Amino acid sequence: MGAGIREELRERLKGDVVLVGIGNPMRGDDSAGSWLAERLRGKVRARVVDAGEVPESYLGEITRPTPDTVVLMDAVDFGASPGSAAILEQDDLANGAVATTHRTPLRLLMEFVRRETGARIFVLGVQPKQTAFGAPMSGQVASSLTALEDLLTTALENKGDTA
Repeated sequence: MGAGIREELRERLKGDVVLVGIGNPMRGDDSAGSWLAERLRGKVRARVVDAGEVPESYLGEITRPTPDTVVLMDAVDFGASPGSAAILEQDDLANGAVATTHRTPLRLLMEFVRRETGARIFVLGVQPKQTAFGAPMSGQVASSLTALEDLLTTALENKGDTA
């Protein structure tokens, strides 16, 4: 993980933070967000929600009590090398240059959460290699997720509420 993403996350993870893992464990790298949520639960001072492949079903849990910062963690195809990580804004998702496998577009989820809470919200995306049903997680994504787990654990060791 580059120093740029490390510093950017430290700057963005302010106040009461909610980390939302999104993904399908049956679809290889698409499980990235859920995998990361499960690994972070109990290790960080933030609320951690594993929303699986239906984040819209967890909106109440995400928005109450009102957070200051919401991070959607997901496998997102943004055209980079497998395992690459990026911080994506709602505008990045609106131009159609990125893709996820979920029914509800991330940009709509972001808009709803922002309207309901006024929270800062962004996507911590990991570029998948394979998302076919039954595929295992790729080595590139697994390596990236381990680095992100360490980074988020360090960045959130003294912030927010315990989950």
